[in-house]
Amino acid sequence: MTDDTDAAGPAPFTAADYAARMAAAAQSAAGAGLAGLLIAPGPDLTHLTGYRPTAETERLTLLVLAAGQDPVLVVPALEAPDAAKAPGAGALTLRDWADGKDPYALTAPLLDLRGRFGVSDNTWSLHLLGLQRQLPNTSYAALTDCLPMLRAVKDARELERLAAAGAAADAAYAQILHLPFAGRRETDVAADLAALLRTHGHSQVDFTVVGSGPNGADPHHEAGERVIRHGDTVVLDFGGLRFGYGSDISRTVHVGEPTAEERRVHDIVREAQQAGFAAVRPGVACQDVDRAARAVITEFGYGDRFIHRTGHGIGVTTHEPPYMVEGEEQPLVPGMCFSIEPGVYLPGRFGVRIEDIVTVTEDGGRRLNNAPRELAVVE
Repeated sequence: MTDDTDAAGPAPFTAADYAARMAAAAQSAAGAGLAGLLIAPGPDLTHLTGYRPTAETERLTLLVLAAGQDPVLVVPALEAPDAAKAPGAGALTLRDWADGKDPYALTAPLLDLRGRFGVSDNTWSLHLLGLQRQLPNTSYAALTDCLPMLRAVKDARELERLAAAGAAADAAYAQILHLPFAGRRETDVAADLAALLRTHGHSQVDFTVVGSGPNGADPHHEAGERVIRHGDTVVLDFGGLRFGYGSDISRTVHVGEPTAEERRVHDIVREAQQAGFAAVRPGVACQDVDRAARAVITEFGYGDRFIHRTGHGIGVTTHEPPYMVEGEEQPLVPGMCFSIEPGVYLPGRFGVRIEDIVTVTEDGGRRLNNAPRELAVVE
């Protein structure tokens, strides 16, 4: 499974698309002073080649990229047929190895003997140590540190997929509002959300957060056995993959009529979310999006109850760089996609979070989620 398109969806990426991505990545590595990149199975490999191994394995699979040389994908022999079917396979050389052979000895000649390499974050230490035994004078840096923006800027075809994923999440939210909340467990509503995402074309559901009442004051609460009650505020945060690209949306609803305080807190968070969006434009630092949203919540006296970053990037995974957080000075670039999701969390009582995915345009920003942000009343 690689680029999960269907007849009604976007056209599949081609070998030429993946060739361009690999060439750009190799040039970025050279520009960062690296001898090349070593990419293990995970989101970077999927993005660069379209190859997503069907099962996690201890056998070495590694894409080797370096400026001036052809891309090489080292794979176990028993998985080579699947790798050869990947949409980007035509743009690289497959080099397989059989059980009983040393894959690191096979890979070592592809690398600069004294080079420094960028390594995908999820590379197993087993494999990195194996390469170091073969090439003791090489050194390595995590891609998050040396090339954090490798996947950050999306092209038009990637944006098409992200917009489709966002529209599907919007549709799921519209339908969940008509289903019962009171008297059901959080896990029941979470199951409804997962089913709705799949109904609207998601191939993978990554999370369905349902935080009711006091559970909504925990930003990392997922969905538990608590029975939702009349009078609860409920945080909904859900997403996954459609056409290989991510969705992620948060809305907060209320079971029955909210109190004046609950409405006020929701209005503050909605204003903060709008302020974060209004700050989006090329050249603005990521931290300034966080600052804009945080300033509103602080102004109304809830600054110490906004306890997480304002946003994260999204693409072939639902969480990736860049991050909208204090200290991140990376300037926004057209094509970047990320969440804007401020929140207020009142321990033991309730929480509110509102989140949209946004992309940077040539002169501002565009929301990829357009579901209503008002406080919805559910039954």
